[in-house]
Amino acid sequence: MDYTLPPVGALCNNGRCVFTVWAPQATRVDLITAKQESALQKDAQGYWTIALNGVEHGTPYQFRLNADKILPDPASRWQAEGVHGPSFVCDQNFDWTDKTWKGILLGQMVLYELHVGTFSETGNFEGVISSLDYLKELGVNAIELLPISQFPGNRNWGYDGVYPFAAHHDYGGPTGLKRLVNEAHRKDIAVVLDVVYNHQGPEGNYLSEYGPYFTDRYKTGWGKAINFDDAWCDGVRNFYWQNALMWLEEFHIDGLRLDAVHAIWDFSAKHFIEELTHKVSEIEKKSGRKKVLIAEFDLNNPRYINPYDKGGYGLDGQWIDEFHHALHALVTGEVDGYYEDFGDMQHLVRAYRDSYVYTGQFSKHRKKFFGVLPQEIAYDQFVVFAQNHDQIGNRMLGDRLAANLSFEALKLVAAAVLLAPQVPLLFMGEEYGEQNPFQYFISHTDNELVEMVREGRKKEFSYFNWQGEVPDPQSEKTFEQCKLSWNYTNGQHAILFSYYKYLIGFRKNRKAMQGRRKENVRVREIAEKKIIGMERSFEGDILYIFLNFEKTKVVFKTPFSQSLKMIFNSADTHWVGRELHPQTNVSPDENIVMSPESVLIFEL
Repeated sequence: MDYTLPPVGALCNNGRCVFTVWAPQATRVDLITAKQESALQKDAQGYWTIALNGVEHGTPYQFRLNADKILPDPASRWQAEGVHGPSFVCDQNFDWTDKTWKGILLGQMVLYELHVGTFSETGNFEGVISSLDYLKELGVNAIELLPISQFPGNRNWGYDGVYPFAAHHDYGGPTGLKRLVNEAHRKDIAVVLDVVYNHQGPEGNYLSEYGPYFTDRYKTGWGKAINFDDAWCDGVRNFYWQNALMWLEEFHIDGLRLDAVHAIWDFSAKHFIEELTHKVSEIEKKSGRKKVLIAEFDLNNPRYINPYDKGGYGLDGQWIDEFHHALHALVTGEVDGYYEDFGDMQHLVRAYRDSYVYTGQFSKHRKKFFGVLPQEIAYDQFVVFAQNHDQIGNRMLGDRLAANLSFEALKLVAAAVLLAPQVPLLFMGEEYGEQNPFQYFISHTDNELVEMVREGRKKEFSYFNWQGEVPDPQSEKTFEQCKLSWNYTNGQHAILFSYYKYLIGFRKNRKAMQGRRKENVRVREIAEKKIIGMERSFEGDILYIFLNFEKTKVVFKTPFSQSLKMIFNSADTHWVGRELHPQTNVSPDENIVMSPESVLIFEL
């Protein structure tokens, strides 16, 4: 489809405002403000438009459809009175100071996922700005924000958003988000935004009043499927394309994490995602800045990240839940629910070697053969993690690894992610062993909907062997206890923070760690031991990394023919380990001795 459809929403600059809304089946649309009511004009594609002078920033407005229903703007950029209130005009002007910023390639990122509402005590964009120096000290160069589009109430994960164009008012609205991006760029930190294009939340969702935004042709687990390929889909596709481009252009966002793209159903000749990547490429060329697109999807299918000339959709990368599952099952011993497909060393070996764990094998959990091998795809197109919002929040108690693992195991997990050839992602607080949970929370005003959510959470946990009461997602207490404690300056918390900081710096600065193609990485499992050996090489620099998942001391023959010099031991007393007399050099005829749940790095 030729991208000639008009921009939607209220686009205002210096008092002149163009209001446009897509309502193809409406017979009349009026704009309503405190000063006047004006009829909009309809074009052949169902877009209604009017241009007005003298419209001030902050002016509330609504649309009246068919001389009947008065509703907010579906493309509202500002919902200062919540999801059921009027929309507000927002001037697009902002004093940007990031002209020299060029963005960051995905392969060079150390991502840090955070939820704006629980990251700081203030729970807003200013709270994130106040911690940018902390993140820079840690070594993070890209923050990934959970969805910030306007949702019901003042607390929500963000996946119930119903105004895709409106940065949540309680977080600081559109101006607050621009301030955050501008300040992040000033400190050389990229900003990636999680966006939801597979469904919209239930409360305050007026999209279907305007047009056929949804379809019954497909099903999702979270609500009606978006209409990307049924009748009238052109306006819907345009709506979400414009949303993505708005974040990347107007807000200077550096990338988008596309939520659950396997639930974006589209059998058009050109998939919605493929066309999106083309449009984003045009922005890159025009702006001279790198814009990154990362998919989350539950399919071991490289089609989404393969280039166009190989039949792919051209995304920069994807999240790899299977890496998490393999690592989590190994260190916790949990093998129920979807973890039943994991738990062996070989699963983590595959995750390192192939990124996908299941590449055609039979999946016990799915009860079918699953996945294909992602051939000729570099490691820097895969994002891996030990924790994220889903993998913590979708546990009954929202408990983090720090609540369940030993300190040595936490250090092992950190190294497993940060020394991987894939792109690492940390979840807020992980770097110092945050003890507060991250649970699912909402603040809906519809009591019937609240009960449905409560029952849905209880049903979800019936698939696991977890006992006890499911925390009430509607309770403010549930939300408040999820805020970070920021206890990173004392005891083992401070040591763990320094440990993460060291490994991130090592990852960034050691040459061998820059090699992220298949030929730069060799992975092997040490026979009859729960140890993974990894050789990392690039431009003549070679490292040998060993990860010991045994809970006891392990002695094994070095699998390499060269003499090795130890440069890192996670069990060293410097990291509050118990290794008083660590090895320094290992010859080919010597054994390597590893402390329980430890990490060793050697160089030649």
